[in-house]
Amino acid sequence: MKLKRLLALLMVFGVIAAACGGSDDDSASEETDTTAAAAEESSDDDAMEEEDDAMEDDSPEPAAEIATDFGVTEDEIRVGINADLSGPFAALVSEIVESQVVYWEMVNEAGGIAGRNVVPVILDSGYATDKGIENYEELAQESEEGVLMISENTGSPITAAIAEDANDDNILVIPLSWASLWPAEENSAILGKQTTYCAESMNGVEWLKNKVEGDGKEAKLAIISRPGEYGEDGHVGAQLAAEALGIEIVYNGKGEVAGDDRTAVISQLVESGATMVWTTVTPGELADVFGQAVSQGFEADWSGNGPSFSYPALLPTDLAPAFDQYYWQSGYNTVWNGNDSPGMQQLVSEMTARRPDAVLSDSYITGWIEGIMVQTILEQAAAAGDMTREGVVAAAQDVTVDFMGLAPNQAFFGEYNDILVRESYIFDIDATAFDLQPLSAGTGSSGLIPIEEGYVGSALASYVFDGPCI
Repeated sequence: MKLKRLLALLMVFGVIAAACGGSDDDSASEETDTTAAAAEESSDDDAMEEEDDAMEDDSPEPAAEIATDFGVTEDEIRVGINADLSGPFAALVSEIVESQVVYWEMVNEAGGIAGRNVVPVILDSGYATDKGIENYEELAQESEEGVLMISENTGSPITAAIAEDANDDNILVIPLSWASLWPAEENSAILGKQTTYCAESMNGVEWLKNKVEGDGKEAKLAIISRPGEYGEDGHVGAQLAAEALGIEIVYNGKGEVAGDDRTAVISQLVESGATMVWTTVTPGELADVFGQAVSQGFEADWSGNGPSFSYPALLPTDLAPAFDQYYWQSGYNTVWNGNDSPGMQQLVSEMTARRPDAVLSDSYITGWIEGIMVQTILEQAAAAGDMTREGVVAAAQDVTVDFMGLAPNQAFFGEYNDILVRESYIFDIDATAFDLQPLSAGTGSSGLIPIEEGYVGSALASYVFDGPCI
């Protein structure tokens, strides 16, 4: 097939953190300030009432008097979303934002938080750092027009650019990024969720080693990454795993996947003798390197940090059978209908009832997870009687968030090594199962089939972190 044509297609498909090391889009993006759409009537009222009752039963009671400052009135709580809705990651991020909007529809119908409706204030960054900073300043204004916290901030570059201000302003920010930087103590207002790229790589490389050796082959590792926080973080984790497990690295392509010419990378990979490959790249870069290597007869087991692979971009292409045969997906949470947990039942029920025409997507889980985080923290702040910005940052230090089976439960404050989430997920890619149906159909799949949920390899389990990997 024509890989250049495929790469052109893939430019419109961002995968969350893959742009952590990428350049900004300098064009300004128009911002939107929206509230949650009116909820559609559920087709299963009894089930939704049971979910609402469960939410109310598990929620701490709000204090009789609640202190507030910015973004909170007697009737509403404004929560900011600084999202890429028009840039390179718009297709993915728009689905994450939509599921979070649906989450607040559900919560508000159940009585809101402390008797107040949660109103998402959505601004488009276009994934341009200057625009993202401008959006932050608008969201952070000290008035009722500002927000209490930011529940979604797309990408490491924008998060890094606003982190110092967020800490100074006591505005809690949940980044759409898994860089190992965010659990650091100096980023007290940046609330990284799930495992890090570095830790994910350690798990993924060990799982690949066991797979390769189980097939009777010697584990010889090639590591391929792009420049920047994302690429470096994932690459360091793969190196740490190799060192701990005694795996020979036969090709170390740290930061070498840059620009449009990957000829040298592909040539060295094919000649390396690797039996396993770990990637920290974008889907377009993966399509090029993987496709060219396989076409030259290179056979190995591949995997990589979750953002490397994009099922809507790669499985409709001629490379689908090769990905099915050689590639294993790593990730941070389960997939749509990946398990039968209470969180999955709630997500599927609510999204299907409220957005029946939406197309199936694993990305909805990320938006739901962000919603659960925000609700848990705001209810803790309300129970403490302090729903000021500073009170919300303090509340985040006192919670352990129950993701109801969608992802590992998580606390956010303490020693780096103690709070680091070590569980990750491994999926088989089944190209024959790939079928993106409307939610109302009740069928379909992203093609990602769970193999390991909550996997922790021996290398990561015993590794002691004294801070971020980069």
